[in-house]
Amino acid sequence: MPYIERPRFSCTLGGALQTITSLPGAVPIIHAASGCGGNLFSTQQAAGLYGSGFCGGLSMPSSNVSEKEIIFGGEERLKEQITTTLEMIEGEIYIVVTGCMTEIIGDDPKIVVSQFKDPAKPILYVHTGGFKGNSYKGYDLVLETLFSEYVAKAKSKKKNLVNIWGVVPGLDPFFRGDLEEIKRLLNLLGIQVNTFYSYDESLENLYRAGSASANIVLSRVYGLEAAKSFQEKHGTPYIVEDIPIGAQATVEFLDKITELLNLNKQSVDRVIAREKKNYYSYMERVADSYLDSDLQNYAVVVGNANYCYPVTRFLAEEIGWLPELSVITDSLTDEEKETLRLSFKDFTNIKAPELVFETDTGKIQSHFAQGRSLYSDDRYLPALSPLFVLGSTHELELAGNLGAKALSISFPIVDRAVLNKGYAGFKGGLHLFEDLFNVLLARR
Repeated sequence: MPYIERPRFSCTLGGALQTITSLPGAVPIIHAASGCGGNLFSTQQAAGLYGSGFCGGLSMPSSNVSEKEIIFGGEERLKEQITTTLEMIEGEIYIVVTGCMTEIIGDDPKIVVSQFKDPAKPILYVHTGGFKGNSYKGYDLVLETLFSEYVAKAKSKKKNLVNIWGVVPGLDPFFRGDLEEIKRLLNLLGIQVNTFYSYDESLENLYRAGSASANIVLSRVYGLEAAKSFQEKHGTPYIVEDIPIGAQATVEFLDKITELLNLNKQSVDRVIAREKKNYYSYMERVADSYLDSDLQNYAVVVGNANYCYPVTRFLAEEIGWLPELSVITDSLTDEEKETLRLSFKDFTNIKAPELVFETDTGKIQSHFAQGRSLYSDDRYLPALSPLFVLGSTHELELAGNLGAKALSISFPIVDRAVLNKGYAGFKGGLHLFEDLFNVLLARR
């Protein structure tokens, strides 16, 4: 297990809670020690000040087991907590999630949950002891349970209905904005989309998700096990794509979806042409100022496995920056690392940046310092100035040490609030360029 200093994720339980509380009408019931729920809510707020929502934060029901339950077992306490939760909180689905202590002592939520039979108040359970993995593992475990226990078996598939997975609530601070843009674009192609986290959707979308003709996983590493589980249970194939950011990546994404669903190519091309025209008309508004001011920068991108490559590609191919170093901060298997290395070989017409996998925040600057210079008078090393760092709030210190500008785009983000902004698609590319440009212009 690598050493992790200033981590960018919490435990399995934390990821499960972020996933559940982001679903409309879903109520988590925590079976864990007191303090787990509150501390994990504090972690969630680091996603651009992401708040509690319908039944999150300090409103989350919890068994709060103590010494008595640890010694004699906590199943009766869980039963009591479920009973009072059903009486006091009106939800559409209730999901019991477990913590380290209750997993260690062997409490079985299945036995307790099986005692509640009301079909109007469905209750599921997920084993989410924190030692099982990090937050991303919690996301996958919750989805796998929902797919096998909640999503209805469909008698037939709807040709132009798809589900979107892989964008992890909270750990992608821009998850709602990203999903809404992907949904908007696919709707323009005549495709119905289940994102499950958009405000115009409900748990009914999840319940009927088995009728989709395809699952789109917007991640090379997360949501894949859940998508495989969905395919086994409901016979729905899946494809894996990166989150598209900017015009070029988005056009490629839409072309692949067109081929997957056998859509009318001419109709799709008309939609793409209209979106590109709109996209570049906004870019033109600031092109003179951007080019005349010579605002090309070297760049360091620090982020998770979902965002690092798409952002790096946008900088290089859309706005002509020079990405020098990309750091993926997730704890990954060797196979997952190799998958991501292959994605960085897709760059066209530019030298691919150095790719580093590093969970220790304190070591990121040392990776940058190897073989590089910030100073133009160093005759042996290339000067990397001006420099821009795109990462999390943790990287503000790194940027300060390097004399660089910075923008927080990955978890944790506590120096800016995130409402409905996203960086995916055409609109997201404009948002990202605007944010970068504004940082460059500030305090000039």
